[in-house]
Amino acid sequence: MPMSDDFKKRLLPDLADIAAHFGTPFHIYDEAGIFDTGRTLKKAFAPIDGFMEYFAVKALPNPDIMAIMNEMGFGFDCSSIPELVLSRRLGVTGEKIIFTSNNTTDEDFKVAFSDGGCILNLDDISLISRLPSIPDLICFRYNPGPRRTGNDIIGNPVEAKYGVSHDQIVEAYRKMAELGSTRFGLHTMLASNELNYSYIVETTRMLLELIQWIEKELHIKFEFINIGGGMGIPYRPEEAPLDLAQMSKEIIALFAAFRSENGHVPKLFMESGRYMTGPHGVLVTRAINRKDIYRNYIGVDACMSALMRPGMYGAYHHIDVLGKDPANWPTQKVDVVGSLCENIDKFAVQRELPEIEADDILIIQDTGAHGHAMGFNYNAKLRPQELLLRQDGSVERIRREETMADYFATLNFEKKVFCK
Repeated sequence: MPMSDDFKKRLLPDLADIAAHFGTPFHIYDEAGIFDTGRTLKKAFAPIDGFMEYFAVKALPNPDIMAIMNEMGFGFDCSSIPELVLSRRLGVTGEKIIFTSNNTTDEDFKVAFSDGGCILNLDDISLISRLPSIPDLICFRYNPGPRRTGNDIIGNPVEAKYGVSHDQIVEAYRKMAELGSTRFGLHTMLASNELNYSYIVETTRMLLELIQWIEKELHIKFEFINIGGGMGIPYRPEEAPLDLAQMSKEIIALFAAFRSENGHVPKLFMESGRYMTGPHGVLVTRAINRKDIYRNYIGVDACMSALMRPGMYGAYHHIDVLGKDPANWPTQKVDVVGSLCENIDKFAVQRELPEIEADDILIIQDTGAHGHAMGFNYNAKLRPQELLLRQDGSVERIRREETMADYFATLNFEKKVFCK
């Protein structure tokens, strides 16, 4: 979605000076905006005792951003050892971390059980036999298969590699109860960037009905359900935002009905990433070249290694040109491109933008999630720095840009050879 007016007021007056001070390109995040979204989320679900947001670290794995989440009392959703380590470096341990992995290695389990542990969310019933010990609290990721449809990003649950099938779910909890687990949670993740709030409400309903069935089958009680992430943001200006108020109202009603029927109610967990930070980040890049052949191209000093979504997925990210309002500036249809040796290295294709000259600053929006985090080094391209616009108006570098020394670091090693 276009930057919020508040974000613009905080950033744009100083952006030229910030770009001159730090150099381009960079991702810059809005601390005040992230806090505001967090407060809104907590208020929406306050009537549900034990509501907890576990920030999806994969969306924006930067310690300074994670510190903001920790300050708001949120936990962390991790799916790899480095994400666990990042969380624990903030002093977060135990049930403030959910570890959801797939194709989990013995080393993954070893780290998950160390340093205060975490909530273990198993993706496969076969993993039970590989657990190094039996946790008191266990969770399984549920895949409903043909009982639900996914969306364009996650895809059809039947085709997804994730989760325990419907036919396996009762047996999974039976096995863990027999092995000694006494506390239980249930998780699912069926959609990504979903703007239809009703889909998420129905996911909540599905999990509540499922635990009701399992509780009766096994005579156990569930402490929580985790509806996963997937709450979307409107990348295009014409898209309506997710109706969080109505969504929370309907979910709260489902929890009230469950309590009335069962005499108890689980906690509600979710693991939003994109919703928390996506709109609160932009990629700032400078125009360095113009090329007029069969199309008009604007070359910038960032490339797909800094933001892969447009090139890889054809995703739309809104672009503004600093100081040039299209309402009162001549426009032209252009492709905005980087320097990667790939023709898909495009931030915009045939986009009507204000006429751009060399040194103009372009603001590529909604990069606060799955932007820098999905960067890569193909073509030996190096990922840019990350900055944080603090609530007091100061700007802090929170990750330096990669260097050639970083790129070559993995070539400095002690040789190891296998010989027959």
